[in-house]
Amino acid sequence: MALTFVGLLYVQIMYMNNMKKMRDDQFAEGVKRSLYAVTTRLEQDETKHFLEQDIAQMETQFYPRTNSDGSVGINYNFTTSEGINYDLTLKGNIDRKTTNSSMRDIMRGKYLYQKGLLDEVILNIINQSSNRPISERADSAEVAGYLRSELDNNGLSLPFEFAVVNRVGGVVYRSSDYHPTFKDENSMFVQTLFPNDPKNKMYYLKVYFPTKSDYIFDSIRFMIPSFIFTFILLVTFVCTIVLAFRQKKLTEMKNDFINNMTHEFKTPISTISLAAQMLNDNAVLKSPAMLSHISTVINDETKRLRFQVEKVLQMSMFERQKATLRLQTVDANVLIANITSTFKLKVEKYGGRIEAILGATDSTINVDEMHFTNVIFNLLDNAVKYRREDVPLRLSVTTRDLTSHGNERIEITIHDNGIGMKKEDLKKIFEKFYRVSTGNRHDVKGFGLGLAYVKKMVGELGGEISVESELNVGTKFIITLPITKN
Repeated sequence: MALTFVGLLYVQIMYMNNMKKMRDDQFAEGVKRSLYAVTTRLEQDETKHFLEQDIAQMETQFYPRTNSDGSVGINYNFTTSEGINYDLTLKGNIDRKTTNSSMRDIMRGKYLYQKGLLDEVILNIINQSSNRPISERADSAEVAGYLRSELDNNGLSLPFEFAVVNRVGGVVYRSSDYHPTFKDENSMFVQTLFPNDPKNKMYYLKVYFPTKSDYIFDSIRFMIPSFIFTFILLVTFVCTIVLAFRQKKLTEMKNDFINNMTHEFKTPISTISLAAQMLNDNAVLKSPAMLSHISTVINDETKRLRFQVEKVLQMSMFERQKATLRLQTVDANVLIANITSTFKLKVEKYGGRIEAILGATDSTINVDEMHFTNVIFNLLDNAVKYRREDVPLRLSVTTRDLTSHGNERIEITIHDNGIGMKKEDLKKIFEKFYRVSTGNRHDVKGFGLGLAYVKKMVGELGGEISVESELNVGTKFIITLPITKN
């Protein structure tokens, strides 16, 4: 499926790139056709201008007028095919129809003669036109009108800005909003005005389209739903894979939990079973010391088994949304002092030392005493489990006042000098069934529920818990709880 999604995205991206390129090419081709048509129309206008000027001059030559002596007539200068110049004057009252007919015949003869000199006439027009100011040859209003008309004819009905520049880039005139930037270079098109002009008199028409990107995007917008659907499928696929891996990991942790639970239950049950078998021995029954010893063993192993059962029962709390709490007001300093006093024997058994630094002046909290005690016991028990063998265990439990944003709270810190944890373990230690890599040692037992239980209980009591740890240095758990005012 991953390869399928990669292939699908690749095909879509390539298709969109090709379509964008095709649209760009079509756009550029349409603009080039439009600009070429504009320059062609300007050249036609200029040729028409000179022809009309020539015709007007000829009409003034043939039109009847009054001579200096008071007679009415027509003056006409012409050149024969042999190159001889003549000056012809017709005087008297000439009939208009006859005049018009004569004019048509004479004009026909003149243009038939000049047809052979067409190339020379065109060269003369070019030489004369290049001397005219460009603002007269290509009027800004006419250029704008021609551009709009030709672009519309090519299906490019989008706004544009233009300017006419000389061969060194100097602007002759421009539209009001012609302010191109570097990013507009891709949408800039240049066309030579009057390409037959001498090179030193060349002018260029520059046109750019501020909304070209939007125009191209609008033409390929229909591809967006395809990308959206593909993205939804990709997110669904990723979520499915993540959930599958989480389920796999949870299954593995549950299997580890069952294995640990079986091992933890097996030892006390075996011990109790062995003690029960010894009670069937008459020799044992006759020895009060042996009976006392066996009774003590059964009692200790029963307590150990009960403790493990309670650990398992804690797991059921995680399946419920809310835990049943019996809240009461207690003094955190007093409660912690009692816990550390009880735990002192266990710490000293391993050659360690525990101290309580109760610096909080206002330590009244509203908690479930049993669960709060279990929270502190779990953290202290972990400190003992994950101690370092090369240094004596040092445990400290401190309390202090904490005021933030007007809220008064108590901060409880449990600090040890144990083996510590890696950074990647710190993010997962509060997950149920999770045990740090060093926790799989043979001499450290557990179900991976202790810290998950601590996290849930602190949250249920309205507090927060965080952890700081450094490998082979130690670990610090920080609990903050709201203060209850009497």
